[in-house]
Amino acid sequence: MTKKKTTEVLYDIVKPVIESLDFELVDVEYKKEGKDWYLRVFIDKEGGITIDDCQIASEILSQKLDEEDPINHSYILEVSSPGLDRPLKKDKDFEKFKGRKINIKLFEALNGKKEYIGTLKGLDGNNIIISDANNNLIAIPREKTSSVRLEIEF
Repeated sequence: MTKKKTTEVLYDIVKPVIESLDFELVDVEYKKEGKDWYLRVFIDKEGGITIDDCQIASEILSQKLDEEDPINHSYILEVSSPGLDRPLKKDKDFEKFKGRKINIKLFEALNGKKEYIGTLKGLDGNNIIISDANNNLIAIPREKTSSVRLEIEF
């Protein structure tokens, strides 16, 4: 199984389990760090995720993953909240976080920049619309983004 295919298979297994607990599945990440493989599952809910929520989800997911056995080697399962700088991936994320500052990193430079920070205005087709510090609107094609995350404001 290729890495991308593995992630897709894992997402399909994890999603119904997380949704059955009335949590939102934010992201599934499967990657090797050093000698170990990690399966990271990021979950959220209205009002935020607690340690107890993560523990419950981890126990149920662990059991489901043992049943399905989609990975033929050992790995470390981690279930956590997406954090204050959560990624924005789904269309509903861009609607939910309108008006918030976001950080966009690009695969390649657009107008001489590979990173943009601005206030999220929403989506227009396949473009992420932000306003910069001077209130200039900038349209960034989603396919050119390597990551889109909430910007932590202090």
